Amino acid sequence: MKLDTNTINKIAKLARISLSEKEANDLLKDMNSILDWVEQLNEVNTDSVEPLANISSSTLPQRKDEAKDINSSDEILKNSPDKLEGYFAVPKVVE
Repeated sequence: MKLDTNTINKIAKLARISLSEKEANDLLKDMNSILDWVEQLNEVNTDSVEPLANISSSTLPQRKDEAKDINSSDEILKNSPDKLEGYFAVPKVVE
């Protein structure tokens, strides 16, 4: 399917954008190259490929859930600009 200048102008009007003649020609060239690429997908043999309707049917690898008892509050608080008694100190925002 090839687009022409009239189709590009109609698309621009529907999208409520204004295009100069040069922009319309550039867009026409780009849109036609995109459509050519999409048409190449029709050449791919997909006879033995089962359609995928939902990604949730796929099984994802899972890592082992291991609990770690690490007190890293000192490491976290070293990034804080102001700390008080092991907590982040922030200015009062509600009176």
